[in-house]
Amino acid sequence: MAVSMRDLDPAFHGAGQKAGLEIWRIENFLPVIVPQSSHGKFFMGDSYVILKTTASKSGALRHDIHYWLGKDTSQDEAGTAAIKTVELDAALGGRAVQYREVQGHETAKFLSYFKPCIIPQEGGIASGFKHAEAEEHTTRLFVCKGKHVVHVKEVSFARSSLNHDDIFILDTKSKIFQFNGSNSSIQERAKALEVVQYIKDTYHDGKCDIASIEDGKLMADADTGEFWALFGGFAPLPKKTANDEDKNFDSHSTKLLRVEKEKAEPVEADSLTRELLETNKCYLLDCGLELFVWMGRNTSLDERRSASGAAEELLRGPDRSKSHMIRVIEGFETVMFKSKFDSWPQTVDVAVSEDGRGKVAALLKRQGVNVKGLLKADPVKEEPQPYIDCTGNLLVWRVNGQEKILLPASDQSKIYSGDCYIFQYSYPGEDKEEHLIGTWFGKQSVEEERASAISLASKMVESLKFLPAQARIYEGNEPIQFYSIFQSLIVLKGGLSDGYKKYVAEKEVPDETYQEDGVALFRVQGSGPDNMQAIQVEAVASSLNSSYCYILHSGSTVFTWSGSLATTDDQELVERQLDLIKPNLQSKPQKENTESEQFWDLLGGKAEYPSQKIVRDAESDPRLFSCIVSNENLKVVEIYNFTQDDLMTEDMFILDCHTDIFVWVGQEVNSKDKMHALTIGEKFLERDFLMEKLSHEAPIYIVMEGSEPPFFTRFFTWDSAKSKMHGNSFQRKLTIVKHGRAPTVDKPKRRTPVSYGGRSSVPEKSQRSRSMSFSPDRVRVRGRSPAFTALAATFESANARNLSTPPPMVRKSQLYPKSVTPDSSKLASKSSAIAELTASFEKTNNIPRSPKETNNKDTFMSSKMESLTIEEDVKEGEAEDEGVPIYPYERLKTTSTDPVAEIDVTKREVIN
Repeated sequence: MAVSMRDLDPAFHGAGQKAGLEIWRIENFLPVIVPQSSHGKFFMGDSYVILKTTASKSGALRHDIHYWLGKDTSQDEAGTAAIKTVELDAALGGRAVQYREVQGHETAKFLSYFKPCIIPQEGGIASGFKHAEAEEHTTRLFVCKGKHVVHVKEVSFARSSLNHDDIFILDTKSKIFQFNGSNSSIQERAKALEVVQYIKDTYHDGKCDIASIEDGKLMADADTGEFWALFGGFAPLPKKTANDEDKNFDSHSTKLLRVEKEKAEPVEADSLTRELLETNKCYLLDCGLELFVWMGRNTSLDERRSASGAAEELLRGPDRSKSHMIRVIEGFETVMFKSKFDSWPQTVDVAVSEDGRGKVAALLKRQGVNVKGLLKADPVKEEPQPYIDCTGNLLVWRVNGQEKILLPASDQSKIYSGDCYIFQYSYPGEDKEEHLIGTWFGKQSVEEERASAISLASKMVESLKFLPAQARIYEGNEPIQFYSIFQSLIVLKGGLSDGYKKYVAEKEVPDETYQEDGVALFRVQGSGPDNMQAIQVEAVASSLNSSYCYILHSGSTVFTWSGSLATTDDQELVERQLDLIKPNLQSKPQKENTESEQFWDLLGGKAEYPSQKIVRDAESDPRLFSCIVSNENLKVVEIYNFTQDDLMTEDMFILDCHTDIFVWVGQEVNSKDKMHALTIGEKFLERDFLMEKLSHEAPIYIVMEGSEPPFFTRFFTWDSAKSKMHGNSFQRKLTIVKHGRAPTVDKPKRRTPVSYGGRSSVPEKSQRSRSMSFSPDRVRVRGRSPAFTALAATFESANARNLSTPPPMVRKSQLYPKSVTPDSSKLASKSSAIAELTASFEKTNNIPRSPKETNNKDTFMSSKMESLTIEEDVKEGEAEDEGVPIYPYERLKTTSTDPVAEIDVTKREVIN
């Protein structure tokens, strides 16, 4: 589209250059900027243009343009707003999505900019109205509709306006009443309370009383009596009458119309396909509730104006008051628009360059306008962070058929691609110990054992009252949290489970299970000692990559290979992993392009191999969806500009970050639906509602309300007090509105701060910290956790040379000296208790054995588990005995001749 300066209104110069909201009001057919202090204030007699600019994680700016039409605005003003919206889009490079908003029927996205609501005021700038002046407070009645965003409309202050289906707010001078219709939902009532808070703050300076009135409860309290007295006394409410607003457009057939010479003509076709849309034309897609205007990349500004005018004319017809007009540009269609077609290709070859935006930027730059926001920004490169305390306890089970086998610490970090595993990670949370229970599926694992792993993990979660977060992870799609928990990981080919062995036998395929004396090639990757992996790959030259380092061994022969693009950090990781895989042998270093013949012979000869680093999909901007499951069908509703308050305790939500998804489950969701949370996440990946090519093997997290892990709460401005409240959404919100905030929860003081980057910042806490030491035989720096050391020990022989070892385990009783009391000996570690519970929850009928009856194997396993846990010697938050006065026993007796004056005589020991 050609762009000239005469098409650009001066008011739009510099618009959309930074994230935020910009609003213009149409005054005398020209856009005039609205100051930020007046954002959210709309007058019924005016028209407005609203620009929402969002900065994505990649650094690029995305634009949404809305034009809002008050119910009393003139047709000329409305037409001006529509045209100015097209011009603003041109000024931004012709990529914005444009929405027509009509008072009372605004889109959810528009209302999300002005949470909790907008309440238009009488008046207008050009229509002869006078803006309402500050005057004596008048009693007003509002009706509220909406579960996620609230449409607020003022209605006549009369009993006839009330009904059983909606929620009403009566705003009087001294008190605000919320009337909850008996048929309204808990979520609608909670959202309406946000409007009550808004009215209180906006029109009462935050100083007035709040009252909640329940439909059907006659004269239950003084507030109820006062409410009905304002309506002249109680009387039965009339049934709600159907009107234009309640009409359903679901039965409206979708029609495609081509706009030519300002007229819309139907397009005849058997089915709607992408091929019907020509790049040099504009089209209307009439879906009833939505009317889309599609504008080809090669159309002129005048053609786009004409198409918008034709759409406006169509919406003036009968029964179209609720219809939304959405204008999209070729190549930047919304998901909703694409979903209306029977077929839409994944990618469309459209000449979408920076040319249009660049021309606009060049024109504006000549006039001295800052054009930084119009040009594509460089992507923001971020090192992924685990956002989880990595000093906790880890237990790992291998799934074997319908059973799970607890692995000793020496095998925790050695997993096979043909097996499935369950892990339980316990770590210190904000005010209590938190748990993450997950499953890991190897690429060669069988479906039966995958299903068994999910079932066993679900039972573990259920046995812990659904408190732990749950994760489903596939090999090759591991999130940073998984790697950080395991710290050092070796993924071996083949498997040890019966399922894998049976599969190999039935399919008559070679058993690739790793052999220590065989030929094996490992790709080493990671970001440091706290996050490093050795992945066994095919022992052929094509498996190499110039961006990585490798370990190759055959019997007693060991090579390390460094790619030309590998860093010194990568080479250090190879040294660390070599201590695990082949600690007893000296390796032969090989650099790319200087390899020996023996090296190539082990790989079967030279071959071409890649040089680009394996890049995983980047995390996208999170998007929140409310989930509705009906007849096993999943329906989702997107929540725009979401906050923690959008998470309703009665519902389930999905947070989509593209690389992984979170299923958030409210406390009030019934147990049966909680058990299906993982299935809902899998259905979401299958449906791919955003058409973003989601992987079916993307990690899925199940997050329970009240136990949200930090790697979930980081997407919100989180208030843990809110998630720990009891009651339904309405009861919680009512408490907050009446008291001004969520009730605070007394939290015991923690001794050690949380460390998200790796180890605890307190040196004494050595449970999973790594020691740094040097071996006299080889100059190689190592850092080892207990699991790291135990794993290395399994590769070493009895006569192995002496390697560096971590310092001995230190119990808290040694770190924090405390006098022994009868009660302290009874205190057990939370982690040990939970581990014992989860390991034995399937054997609830067994009678617990005494220590004497425990066999040697159990003793060995318990000692292994104990080595992973620091026993708690004091209760959480209990103060230490430092500074407490100590008195001789004789002075504490009632018969003492020199009793302690500070102690009550009744507290002393009575000696008979």
